[in-house]
Amino acid sequence: MLLAVRALAMIEVAPIISSDSVPQVAKIALAGFTAFAVFPDAAGRALWTALPGINTGPFGLEFLLLILGEGIIGIILGFLITIIFAAFSTAGQFFSLQMGFSISETFDPLSQIENPLMGQFLNLIAMLTFLVIGGFRGLFLTGFWHSVQSFNVIKLIEGREYLTAVMTGGLSRLFLDAIMISMPILGALFLTSLATGLISKTAPQINILTEGFPISIGVTFVLIMAIMPFMVEAFANILDSGFTTLEDLFIHAGGINPRMIE
Repeated sequence: MLLAVRALAMIEVAPIISSDSVPQVAKIALAGFTAFAVFPDAAGRALWTALPGINTGPFGLEFLLLILGEGIIGIILGFLITIIFAAFSTAGQFFSLQMGFSISETFDPLSQIENPLMGQFLNLIAMLTFLVIGGFRGLFLTGFWHSVQSFNVIKLIEGREYLTAVMTGGLSRLFLDAIMISMPILGALFLTSLATGLISKTAPQINILTEGFPISIGVTFVLIMAIMPFMVEAFANILDSGFTTLEDLFIHAGGINPRMIE
């Protein structure tokens, strides 16, 4: 029951599978199957068999608190991966204003938020990259299975300082990654605006400022087509660094042996 609650909480928060387009019955079934798959490994570990002073009866207050703690652990696991995906949609929001697409915000069914079109586009590319590099395998092996090997509620409380540092560092890394992704396009749009401004000053009869938005849109699309292979590689590196952060969390806060992760 405790493992299933942790798995369901992670599934409800993690990207892609947390979408409303995935039936709730399928999420519950996936959580149950995941808990069933890792139960033999968890049942033989002292981490789960030794909870001193805690009544694990099905109707005790202590057991309800354990369920709450497992749900918090699952939310933390899914939230750390969601922070990584937020960097991609944030990068799209950074240059949507300069290219004239900031007003075209629509509901994104993948991220479940109002997002500009370029933010949705980068988010979609990131999710496809996540699938290609085996993101679900990393989510359920690195994220869930290794958390079962290293974490329970007591370990979570004991390692709260390192967990807080990881959470704040992840939020800081979000904006850094978003700036790194959007910087080439922002630089190109800045040079485009500078060039159109100089042309309008030297030759006012051309009135090029009226064509500023179409020029910016065209430059952005051409640049995205040119740098897409490098952008996908950057997306993969950012996702891999997110799973590395989870491994460091399990090693330092959960006390897991690094050889188990290898």
